[in-house]
Amino acid sequence: MSILHIVVTGNVGAGKTTLIRTISDTDVIDTDKRATDETAKLKPRTTVAMDFGTLALSNKDSLHLYGTPGQARFEFMRDILIQKAQACIVLANATREADLLYARSVVKIIESQLQIPYLIGLTYTDLQEDILSDISAMFAQAPITKINPTDQISIKTALTRLVEQL
Repeated sequence: MSILHIVVTGNVGAGKTTLIRTISDTDVIDTDKRATDETAKLKPRTTVAMDFGTLALSNKDSLHLYGTPGQARFEFMRDILIQKAQACIVLANATREADLLYARSVVKIIESQLQIPYLIGLTYTDLQEDILSDISAMFAQAPITKINPTDQISIKTALTRLVEQL
């Protein structure tokens, strides 16, 4: 039996905590606290350290899912968690340019320093296909998929795609 460490990162409100809560087989451990800065305009609570959940795979292996905080002041937690990751999902709200820029910066870190499998998971993808193709062009060779953080099938499809790269 092996444990695969997957980090789920992205900007504030991209869907990291929701994704882990939706897919985890176990109760999720989270560090959500009342938002006290500009994040409060987006949502009342925010992750300040990490989220943690697990998912059992059919072959007795399991995924340990670590969600990072999305606020810039907590990027050190992302940096700590991603160093031990075997793969990474970078979530980006497809309707917010700041999320796409954040995702691009994380992809650069992964490609230059970590060389681990990753994919960009676009959330809020009720967009026209031409806008999605513009987003794809922004990431060159990066694997991109649509993810609905509230839909287990969507998440399992993305995780399967990611695990197949390991």
